[in-house]
Amino acid sequence: MLENIEVLCHSSIKFKKDNIIYFDPFKIDKEYHDADIILITHDHYDHYSEEDINKVRKEDTCIVAPIDLLDKLLTLGFTKERIVLVKPNENYDVKGLTIKTIPAYNVNKNFHPKENNWVGYLLTIDNITYYIAGDTDITEENKMVQCDVAFVPIGGTYTMTYEEAAELINEIKPKIAVPTHYGLIVGTKEDGQKFAELLNLNITCQIFIK
Repeated sequence: MLENIEVLCHSSIKFKKDNIIYFDPFKIDKEYHDADIILITHDHYDHYSEEDINKVRKEDTCIVAPIDLLDKLLTLGFTKERIVLVKPNENYDVKGLTIKTIPAYNVNKNFHPKENNWVGYLLTIDNITYYIAGDTDITEENKMVQCDVAFVPIGGTYTMTYEEAAELINEIKPKIAVPTHYGLIVGTKEDGQKFAELLNLNITCQIFIK
């Protein structure tokens, strides 16, 4: 289920499937210019990084992002035809890929207000459903997510802690859980293993950030 998928850094994820898809490209190590689709969860520097977007974009790249990023994307040189603006709880078709947006927000802190309409993404490729949660706490909306693979933030401070992330994963029961958003800005490298130890035995944890 994770073939040709990488967590590059922090919350930066790359899918090499029929399309090359990046989620929140950040600290990209060289000029790739291979992205068919870039998906941005929200407007924070470690998720919306213009320097890193420019390293992966090519002439026909489509970028998917919350509505509040429109002006920045136009200034960055994306045409309106290549921009898909999203809001929570909607479905979108991007280059033949159906993408559902899941609200991503804080419930006990103020870094990611619900009214900002920032998102996570749910998409199905080759009959496998992937959930990329974005920066979020446990919410009524993400407790309803059904997926095979879940990428969830565990670093705390701005998002769920590893304990809270494990609680969410044990509730939604994906086959595989992948921890993100730790070990660089917040959280320690050890948090990934601590998260894994709290998961139900029938859920596999794949740790990319070590």
